[in-house]
Amino acid sequence: MCNSNRNILILASWTVVLSIPLAAHHGTAVSYDQSKALSVKATVTDFKYANPHPSIYFDVKDEKGNVVHWSGEIAPNAAQLQQEGWGKKRSEAALTPGTEVTITLAPSRAGTPVGLINKIVGPTGESILGLTPLGAPAPGAETKQ
Repeated sequence: MCNSNRNILILASWTVVLSIPLAAHHGTAVSYDQSKALSVKATVTDFKYANPHPSIYFDVKDEKGNVVHWSGEIAPNAAQLQQEGWGKKRSEAALTPGTEVTITLAPSRAGTPVGLINKIVGPTGESILGLTPLGAPAPGAETKQ
């Protein structure tokens, strides 16, 4: 094999090897279904402002009145949230345990009580978080009480 072909093969091999971690980063479109976005009335149980993505934990009552424990991933990382003015202190103050909120999320494709958070609205209707990294929720998103 000539040097030119060998160099191209080596370069192509390294390109594939180095691109695998980029593809391996969890793809939100693979894990969550934006076409089935829904809004739920929830009570915050915990909030973690951490990398790679902040997480919120909350309780939702199902149709039978049973409490279902949910968790949600906030797609922008902590640095991106800070650029939008949502630092750790502000986020933790707005999302203390016991806070009643309405959360719009893209549910897990696996059917588990996990979602990608699109929007969080506080008890008086104020927008707490309105970043929608994968686009706005589907018009007429289903609402659960």
